[in-house]
Amino acid sequence: MGFGASPRSERLHIAIFGRRNVGKSSLINALTGQRVAIVSEVPGTTTDPVSKSMEMPPLGPVTLIDTAGLDDAGPVGSLRVERTIEVLGKTDLALVVIDPAGDSLDCESAILDRARALGIPAVIVVNKCDAFPEAGGADWERRFGVPAVAVSALTGEGMEALRLRIVEMAPKDWSLPTIVGDLIRPGDVVVLVIPIDKAAPKGRLILPQQQVIRDVLDHEGVAISVKETGLRALFSSPGLKPRLVVTDSSAFAGAAADTPGDVPFTSFSILFARYKGDLETLVAGVKTIPHLRDGDRVLIAEACTHHPVEDDIGREKIPRWLNEATGCGLQFDVSSGARLPSNLGDYKLIVHCGGCMLTRREMLYRLLQAKSAGIPVANYGVIIAWTHGVLRRALSPFPEALAVLYP
Repeated sequence: MGFGASPRSERLHIAIFGRRNVGKSSLINALTGQRVAIVSEVPGTTTDPVSKSMEMPPLGPVTLIDTAGLDDAGPVGSLRVERTIEVLGKTDLALVVIDPAGDSLDCESAILDRARALGIPAVIVVNKCDAFPEAGGADWERRFGVPAVAVSALTGEGMEALRLRIVEMAPKDWSLPTIVGDLIRPGDVVVLVIPIDKAAPKGRLILPQQQVIRDVLDHEGVAISVKETGLRALFSSPGLKPRLVVTDSSAFAGAAADTPGDVPFTSFSILFARYKGDLETLVAGVKTIPHLRDGDRVLIAEACTHHPVEDDIGREKIPRWLNEATGCGLQFDVSSGARLPSNLGDYKLIVHCGGCMLTRREMLYRLLQAKSAGIPVANYGVIIAWTHGVLRRALSPFPEALAVLYP
């Protein structure tokens, strides 16, 4: 099993429905930024449902399903429509594409009714807004009672808004199925470096640490927990060769030095950047750090409210390390709770917590809000690894993310 593999059954399934020649295949290509589906002006080019598993930033692993036209006619066409409707049975999110110049919308209404009956969330995609600029989404939302977005698959207009809607409407329980399970085999040893300091809750482990331990056990692995002071001694044990070492970010530098170079190494925060969000986007955020200047504002975004401790990681340590790394006097604001502030455009960088209290959909929505505002985002673990000079090492289990900074 390779690092980062994601089987189709564990991906978000997004199915594209609509009439022939409405632009379904073009929409898929525009959403992914790739030529995934064949595009033709001949109606009915897509004759059967076609599935394509791929990474679709910032959603991560998805399966896109391109379907035949809902208005396909004749005996064979009727069979194709039946196959299209059957796709709903494996759909997590339905995109119903509409041509604003079309007449009857009976087909679209029927597929939306079926999606409602099955409890499948849906988004109306009003295509060809470049040719019909008056065709906004609000009128269609009122007409059908589901969210609607006006886009142009030809020019790319509206694609960011559509991605926001996809994240917003994805099922609440959708997430990557595992934290470390795809990185290990049964019997593999995972060493967890867990400092017990002022920030550690008395008598228990914090949620990400608990979740990683449980995920290792669920995948028949062996979890060994050790304080940062005991890691070097642990590696002196004869015959011990862990599959992975995971450290708390506060012990990054020492844990990296004490872990042999041939052992994959990362942090809880980086694992959760992948599990809850989009690791590549969060890694790309550090590219802006060398370009920060005196007085630039940086937002520390916390997903939950908590009482800050002395030398708090987000409010004191990270600001100090960033100022030291840049040689600048940066200005830091802190945002806590369920929402990001509305003035994201005032910041040069957002530094987000690990998001252990957020769902994947909530975290992705935050990343898309930042992207729409043109503001780069990194998370605690990525920032700490970068400021301590160990980011390349901490990304060793994740070649796609590593390639973002070190092609």
